Amino acid sequence: MISINEKIRQVKLIAMDFDGVFTDNRVFIDENGKETVVCDRSDSLGIKILKEKRPDIKIVVISKETNNVVKARCDKLKIDCKTGVDDKLFILKKIIASESVNPEHVAYLGNDINDLECIQFAGIGVAVSDSDPRVLAVADFITSKPGGRGAIREFMDIVLG
Repeated sequence: MISINEKIRQVKLIAMDFDGVFTDNRVFIDENGKETVVCDRSDSLGIKILKEKRPDIKIVVISKETNNVVKARCDKLKIDCKTGVDDKLFILKKIIASESVNPEHVAYLGNDINDLECIQFAGIGVAVSDSDPRVLAVADFITSKPGGRGAIREFMDIVLG
């Protein structure tokens, strides 16, 4: 039987939620109503390293959030981004079909109940350590680090072996 780490190293597509995965799920609002979030630079470096060493792996963010901060962060990291998504599983299936990837070779990283369908559908459903208990219960892999605090980097390092 193949170990979860071996299965992770065979991934061809990594899809992720943004809030709670790239961030610690908090939002900061200034007196003008402008929202900002905090992302972990080690996560960003992990994505950069993975893209350099494994350019065959597609990375995409699928987020319900409509705030431009999601797109701005993804643009900076040069990864695809789908925002304002209510049906994440529908979008994930479209991406899988357009990339001709077997769902078994897809990893989905999420943290909350609106990620459940994608986590259960993907060949490797990943929950960050501080996820909703219902997400933790169905995940194939749980990071030791929480969202926004190195969970993405931890996963990328496993992908690279």
